[in-house]
Amino acid sequence: MSFEDAIAGTMVEVEDGQMVNGTVVKIDKDEVLLDIGYKSEGVIPSRELSIRNDVDPGEVVAIGEAVEALVLTKEDKEGRLVLSKKRAQYERAWGDIEAKKEADEVVSGPVIEVVKGGLIVDIGLRGFLPASLVELRRVRDLQPYIGTQVSAKIIELDKNRNNVVLSRRAYLEENQKETRDQFLNDLKVGEVREGTVSSVVSFGAFVDLGGMDGLIHVSELSWKHVDHPGSVVSVGDPVKVQVLDVDFSRERISLSLKATQQDPWQEFAEGHQVGQLVYGRVTKLVQFGAFVQVGDGIEGLVHISEMSAHHVDSPEQVVTPGEELWVKIIDLDLARRRISLSIKQAAEGGELAAEYREHFEIDEAGNYVQGETSAEAEAAWTEYYGDGTERPAEGEGGAAEGDAPSDPTEAAAEAAAAGPPVEEPATAE
Repeated sequence: MSFEDAIAGTMVEVEDGQMVNGTVVKIDKDEVLLDIGYKSEGVIPSRELSIRNDVDPGEVVAIGEAVEALVLTKEDKEGRLVLSKKRAQYERAWGDIEAKKEADEVVSGPVIEVVKGGLIVDIGLRGFLPASLVELRRVRDLQPYIGTQVSAKIIELDKNRNNVVLSRRAYLEENQKETRDQFLNDLKVGEVREGTVSSVVSFGAFVDLGGMDGLIHVSELSWKHVDHPGSVVSVGDPVKVQVLDVDFSRERISLSLKATQQDPWQEFAEGHQVGQLVYGRVTKLVQFGAFVQVGDGIEGLVHISEMSAHHVDSPEQVVTPGEELWVKIIDLDLARRRISLSIKQAAEGGELAAEYREHFEIDEAGNYVQGETSAEAEAAWTEYYGDGTERPAEGEGGAAEGDAPSDPTEAAAEAAAAGPPVEEPATAE
């Protein structure tokens, strides 16, 4: 045998796509040389070293380290043997991942990147962990997960598309089911719990109760109308909520924030009685009358038949939106949350509601005593209702800015328009 034949006999034969083993003999900034016993050393470009992007070759391998690689091409245009450590690792990992998916096992690995919509986890190949599946609830900031070790279930696997989708939430749910069941069993409908707002969405707010999240529907956030939950609560706010319902089958908890707060209608009903005079602001005109705000979030209806002692064709003849005036409570239905008011009867005088009595001169029965309001009462009125900046200017149907309210009977009388007497007043609901 010739010397050349002897040397050739020691050389390994390689083909494209073959797995080979070798030893790292040189590390450059953009490539690594691997001795696999071939006639020339194989080259592993830096991009083929790891599934991580933009890595330093010296951080991936070391001189003398044994490495498995995949032959990409026996001879490129420069005559070099080109190898890939990344793809060898990928081929080995796929077999392992497929077996774990079949057995419904858990995979683990470090988080190596934050990408649009989630995280990349190194499980021997690039596993995608969607942001919605990182925790039991949605996580806003994913950066803190970089470098951390996570365990997850494989929920989607497609080798042709190089697609591996993971779910850490599924792993957490599986491991915390017993804890969650105990938490749900401990919850009692009607009890009050403290928690922290974890998320605000268009239909309500989620609250972390210390073991699971519960939902406050937008209708349960406040006794007032809520346009968007963000106007009532923010993420991180501590809240006290009442448990409305516990759905064991779907593991859902319904909560109420307003149930832990004073009902303004109940509060109004406790402090007011039918027949009393209250001061309010016209908020809206309708064909059959006008709505008047008489408390925080409390509106009552003045039916058109109760606007004047004379016939009224339309509410615009008597009042305008934004106008402030005295009205008398003629019906208070707490169950249906409805208040019927009267401008006509307010003109006849009567007992003032308790909150106004200290500002006006009243007799022993609490009725308003005719006469000019004292300077002290006027100052007290301004302090109670503010500086009157929301009142309409003169000429628009209301009091001038900064004016104190007039005599309740006088104000209501001025609001009544002249016309033929009402033959049969309509009933207001």
